[in-house]
Amino acid sequence: MNPHIEYLEDLKEIRSIMDRSSRFISLSGLSGVFAGGFALAGAGVVKWYLGSHHIVSRTLYQASPNLETMLFLGTTAVVVLALALLSGIYFTARKARKANQKVWDSQAKRLLLNLAIPLAAGGIFCGVLLYHHLFYLIAPSMLLFYGLALLNASKYTLRDIYYLGLCEVGLGLGACFFIGYALLSWSIGFGVLHILYGAIMYFKYEREA
Repeated sequence: MNPHIEYLEDLKEIRSIMDRSSRFISLSGLSGVFAGGFALAGAGVVKWYLGSHHIVSRTLYQASPNLETMLFLGTTAVVVLALALLSGIYFTARKARKANQKVWDSQAKRLLLNLAIPLAAGGIFCGVLLYHHLFYLIAPSMLLFYGLALLNASKYTLRDIYYLGLCEVGLGLGACFFIGYALLSWSIGFGVLHILYGAIMYFKYEREA
């Protein structure tokens, strides 16, 4: 074998080892697919609720919804988040076991820390918007801060997360101008984009394995 080719192969192997040691690579694409599916299901439930109560979704965030509607929206969001987290933990742990990798290590801790800081700031900011009755900015703000969290955490995991974060930020900024389509933008950001990202990740990294 050509010594030059062997040298390049050695460099690739060293780079791969360094990459695995500095990044959390056990994220499963299936967790993104399921999270997106849960988000779309939640959006469908919200759409059904609004229709059954004769509330036009395009005007919901331009007025002050009543307490019952706010509780329903909040409960639905919590249920969707819980299901997405549980599916993410399950599929990530399963992928890690198959690859004989640890789920909870220094890379995972750095990833979660860098993900949690923008998310916590976004949650508090959305609470401020709720307090001041600026309901029409909550959905765009959720997309923006979520996208920023992905961008911040992308350096500790697979690079594909970076591009998902860019898409979420762009969608959030666009939603700030089209406030009558908050539910649609939320569905695209947390539903469609997650499914697309998860499918790409699965076929790119997991199916071959």
